[in-house]
Amino acid sequence: MNRPLWTSSDMELATGGDASAAFEVTGSISIDTRTLQKGDLFVALKDQRDGHDFVEAAFKAGAAGALVSRPMPGGPVVQVEDVLEALTQMGIAARVRCGAHRTAVTGSAGKTSVKEMLAQIYRAHGPAHWNVKSFNNHWGVPLTLARMPEETQRAVFEIGMNTPGEIAPRSQMVRPHTGIVTCIAAAHLQGLGSVEGIAEEKANIFAGLESGGTIILPADDTFLDYLSERARSFCPTGNVETFGASPDATARIVAYETDGRTSRVEVSIVGQRVAVTLNAVGAHWAQNVAAALLAASQASLSVKDCAEALSGYAPPPGRGTSETLVLPDIGEITLIDDAYNANPASMRAALKGLAQRAGTRRLAALGDMKEIGDSSAAEHRGLASSVVEAGVDGVFLVGAEMQHLSEALPRDLQQVSAPTADELWNQLQKALRAGDVLLIKGSNASGMGRIADRLRQWSVPAGLGKMDGGPEGAARVS
Repeated sequence: MNRPLWTSSDMELATGGDASAAFEVTGSISIDTRTLQKGDLFVALKDQRDGHDFVEAAFKAGAAGALVSRPMPGGPVVQVEDVLEALTQMGIAARVRCGAHRTAVTGSAGKTSVKEMLAQIYRAHGPAHWNVKSFNNHWGVPLTLARMPEETQRAVFEIGMNTPGEIAPRSQMVRPHTGIVTCIAAAHLQGLGSVEGIAEEKANIFAGLESGGTIILPADDTFLDYLSERARSFCPTGNVETFGASPDATARIVAYETDGRTSRVEVSIVGQRVAVTLNAVGAHWAQNVAAALLAASQASLSVKDCAEALSGYAPPPGRGTSETLVLPDIGEITLIDDAYNANPASMRAALKGLAQRAGTRRLAALGDMKEIGDSSAAEHRGLASSVVEAGVDGVFLVGAEMQHLSEALPRDLQQVSAPTADELWNQLQKALRAGDVLLIKGSNASGMGRIADRLRQWSVPAGLGKMDGGPEGAARVS
């Protein structure tokens, strides 16, 4: 039997807090009473709401204890001055007591996919740990660290940002043995100001790199040399490796092919050629595969074993998941749910992927890209060529910024626009026909995910469409 994840005395030692009574955390760590399981530790973070308001509910749900900043009734607590700082100290303590190989991933696009790919490879070869969903921010990274069991052998951490100065402290918290930048593109320009500012911030993933660690960079990226120089400034003993289509890449993409539903990617890593099959479509997935295989091979795993473990990979919900839905009085359509997030680079990649899908018509429902800053109008207009090149038969646009794209599209292309995702629903519903392939994409705040959810609910039988990604089926929703 594994030892408890945390004991109250361990928490006191890590945080300097005071326990009201002894307890053991036999489950995980929760910040949400809706998903809390018996034996979990409840952490009363203050974010959009004050977690202290839910401590009583946490104990009723079976929490073993709570981390709080003021006395609370209902069960045993460890009281600290600052809950987030205490969680951070617990995360660092969890890292120190665990000898896991740690990988950290960031980038303007593809970081969640690469993280999920690494998680699939790592858990096939022993106890593994990774961020759930995209817990990659100021509370998500320490929470993920603090959740890491002592017996973990390999762990992967996604690290994100919206404004300058966010990545370095989280990298220093994780202290990765391997750091990855997937790509540099126009995302979060509102907070970073320029693509150069994005590159500078993303390079901070190497701020905490362990001595002699591995630096993994995109070989085909404009900022390759800059990223390499910055990485070496943080870790002069680091070893720089690259992935991509470049002949000089350590992990070189040799081939990509698709049948419109699945893909096959061939990668050569230091002369060893392997193939991976994916339940995903789009040439950008080859970049993710190359990055993941290269990174995993640094964690005492053979390239061949990594490729075998990765084959059959399907994207997480909202990240390009493909589903066949049967709609009443219409028939089967293919839904490509890529609604979790969007920036110009990922929009173009998704549209290229749509072009390779087989169907009667290709339709795209696109929501505003957020946090683009002053260049937002130009970036939205700039998507027009990608829409045309994808051979899209109709577009459904949501939000004020998408009107810039509307104005740039050919007049003979079928268009439907609405201020919000909810207001688009009826028009989209009426337009669908059997055999359609529908891509749904937009920044999370645009609400495009709700359209994907409503399509699943509308399907017959509700929510039981076939998903490319395996036995969990269409019950997986974002």
